[in-house]
Amino acid sequence: MKQPNILLIMCDQLRADSIGALGNGIVRTPNMDRLVQRGLTYNKAYSTCPVCVPARYTIRTGREPYTTGYYENGGPHLSEEQPLDPEERCGDYLPRTMRAMGYRTFGVGKFHTNPWNEELGYDVQLRSEELMDTKEQWRGDDYARFIADHHPEYSHIEQLHGERTDMYYMPQTSPLPAALTVEAWAADRAVEQIRAGGDGRPYFGFVSFIGPHPPLAPPVPFNRMYNPDAMPNPVRGDLETDFMDEQLAWMNYLIWAEDIDDPRARALKARYYGEISYIDQCLGKILDAVESAPDADNTLIVFVSDHGDHMGDHRAWQKESFFEASARVPFLVSWPARLPAGESRDDLVCLTDLFAIFTHAAGSTQTRDGVDVLAGVAKQAAPREFLFGWYGRPGTPAFKVMVRDKDWKYIYLSNGGREQLFHLKEDQNELVQLAELQPETLSRLRQAAVDEINRHEAMAEALAVGRLRSFPFEARPLVRVRQFNAARGVDDFMVN
Repeated sequence: MKQPNILLIMCDQLRADSIGALGNGIVRTPNMDRLVQRGLTYNKAYSTCPVCVPARYTIRTGREPYTTGYYENGGPHLSEEQPLDPEERCGDYLPRTMRAMGYRTFGVGKFHTNPWNEELGYDVQLRSEELMDTKEQWRGDDYARFIADHHPEYSHIEQLHGERTDMYYMPQTSPLPAALTVEAWAADRAVEQIRAGGDGRPYFGFVSFIGPHPPLAPPVPFNRMYNPDAMPNPVRGDLETDFMDEQLAWMNYLIWAEDIDDPRARALKARYYGEISYIDQCLGKILDAVESAPDADNTLIVFVSDHGDHMGDHRAWQKESFFEASARVPFLVSWPARLPAGESRDDLVCLTDLFAIFTHAAGSTQTRDGVDVLAGVAKQAAPREFLFGWYGRPGTPAFKVMVRDKDWKYIYLSNGGREQLFHLKEDQNELVQLAELQPETLSRLRQAAVDEINRHEAMAEALAVGRLRSFPFEARPLVRVRQFNAARGVDDFMVN
């Protein structure tokens, strides 16, 4: 069989439980449901560093933070032995790798690179970023230029994707009509690239939607698609368990979300679901373009998110924790010519594995720091025993670790040396903290974390005398984020 076309479609901040066909009884996602029916659903899929920049470097390199150097949105944080050039320490980026394997490559949407205009190896790359700090970046953003050149009637809008800062978690409506939002633009550009063809090469395409990342601003009529009174309240455990990770309370204050009550939380979820249903409609355009082509069955489509969103669960908003709402992601893999349809799997997988999926399909597997998921489907490779997550620079109070096995999750927080243990088989909402009640399981998973860290010199500072390093607990100073459009000369409130 000839090489398949390959399409990686990604949302930003889409929770794994926000797809209709996977059990969500409220949100309407007919096109995501199409992908569920078209192939495999991985129920235990994770972002191993659940925040934007590290997750994206993981995807484009097939490497974990101990190789990429990205343990948080700042960085990279490298050991003395690691090369400064990212491709020298990680290997060629995914689009460059696929191009070398005979693919026509294109990327559309949010890339969140460092620097903002990093060259990634695509034949065609069209950017649409959330934030622009300089006029150069504003002019280099393909979506912002599209609005300026073709729809100047909207050029007065400072923040094309909705207002941030104090409005980060306020229900909003898009300032643009549905046909002109960044999601519609990304879908339209993707369809153009899918249909381009012409040189006989298969395509590798990356389509990266900005939504449903806040601000939660779906366009009309999706802004009123869901009734807030029909939304469930957030799921909360006891305060000590929910806020054992000190970063959660700090993050709430950072994004002006420290006192969101249940009525507002329900309104936010209604807008979140509205944004998801809108993106689903845009996704439908892309799937229609794939299905209308003669080689549709030999097109591999993978649909994921970079991480989730707490959406009020555990009293938290945003991401950057190892609670399921933040770290677990949708992971749909379909390839009708080669894979079964409508099948659900419980293998432990993660975003790091995408590199191997695509290179395997292209004919020359590179697992890098991941595993060969497609070999696992063919029962030619054993599934993981443990899946690990990393966040924060090793050797600092920000460092934290997740260890996930078939039924359990262990979380270690260097700030205070705190530990959490959840039996996910019986407690999917992570409400029952079992660290003191299950010492043998706690010790087993803690030791797995120590053993894995010992395998990677770049994380050596995370250990002290063979144990996970801890620091006296300290809450960091509270600050507010101010995210305006600096490229338009706006960087703060007019009066403070």
